[in-house]
Amino acid sequence: MRNLPRILALVLLAVNGAGAIYGGYLLMTDPTGHALQMPHEWIEHTPFKDFFVPGVILFLVNGICSFIVIIATIVQYRKAAALIFVQGLLLCGWIFLQLLLTLKYHPLQAIMGAIGLLLMITGYQLTHRDTIVAQAD
Repeated sequence: MRNLPRILALVLLAVNGAGAIYGGYLLMTDPTGHALQMPHEWIEHTPFKDFFVPGVILFLVNGICSFIVIIATIVQYRKAAALIFVQGLLLCGWIFLQLLLTLKYHPLQAIMGAIGLLLMITGYQLTHRDTIVAQAD
């Protein structure tokens, strides 16, 4: 039971990372958004002319970074819990900016926003649990 938050974080990070790498890659290789069935109107009210730059950001910030946090968690890097929290914050920020800039809603945004919140909660719990354990030693 003690490892449940860490396992949950690893699963959530893997889901976020895999989806972001897949989606980011498709947006970079097809900046029109057609590969993901994203109409151009979703990007009309943003500073971007196509989906390439958002694809790069998605790929790096939510994709690659999630896998870096997974590695940090597996090797038990002492700041891994804080990194989990930050990755959740980045994911929530990504979703918030999507909603703000595109003025469009898709149910996947609610799912990913929930994953971001769960990562933040889990990272917070792990940070405080690790602090309490360190103080007890």
